[in-house]
Amino acid sequence: MTASLQQFIESWLFDPTVGTLVSTIATLLILMALVRLLKRILNRYVREPGNLYRAKKMVTFLGYFTGLVVISLIFSDRLGKMAVAFGVAGAGIAFALQEVIASLAGWVAISFGNFYNTGDRVQLGGIKGDVIDIGMLRTTMMEIGQWVNADLYNGRIVKIANSFVFKEPVFNYSGDFPFLWDEITVPVKYGSDYRLSREIFQRILVEVTGGYSTQAKASWTALIQQYRVDQTEIDPRVLLVANGN
Repeated sequence: MTASLQQFIESWLFDPTVGTLVSTIATLLILMALVRLLKRILNRYVREPGNLYRAKKMVTFLGYFTGLVVISLIFSDRLGKMAVAFGVAGAGIAFALQEVIASLAGWVAISFGNFYNTGDRVQLGGIKGDVIDIGMLRTTMMEIGQWVNADLYNGRIVKIANSFVFKEPVFNYSGDFPFLWDEITVPVKYGSDYRLSREIFQRILVEVTGGYSTQAKASWTALIQQYRVDQTEIDPRVLLVANGN
């Protein structure tokens, strides 16, 4: 009984398949340890949040890529033999995971198509908020609005599948032209000096938003060079409308 058990253990230990699996697991564990170590080093030396986020994402991506390369090299001889089986199973897997595949394609489109970046304020899938992370399958947003007014955070973190970039419009409030027009309605009663009211409102607008106008003009000039748009009025304006109120 002891001899049989010893022969079984020896045959199992010296089995090429077992050795391949052990070496693969050991390599992946070493890669995971290196990725964690590099992230800790980045936390220590990179202070700017945006650069730290991008550096960590790059380290994670390189870790995944290196892991896939290592697995492909270790199982290269077996992958060729299993090509037919993979081909047969591929159609069924693609149908079952079509949403996952669409999300991966969405991640590629977001990464290279300039849909949005981390830190941008967007509306995606009917949800408005600031993008705080772009994963391979989902975009994570800090939501604004809903039961909170004035475009403030409401505390909810929303994860939206990247496939939504192919299904619905993507509204980017921080895109090529990072400014929005807004309108404030102030009623002025009949019989009052509307000319003086207009001068007061115009003076307040210039004082409050004058600095933004200069930046907006520069952004609009850059927008004209990139898209088919014409010059427009950027400075703050006061418009008067006579109505029943």
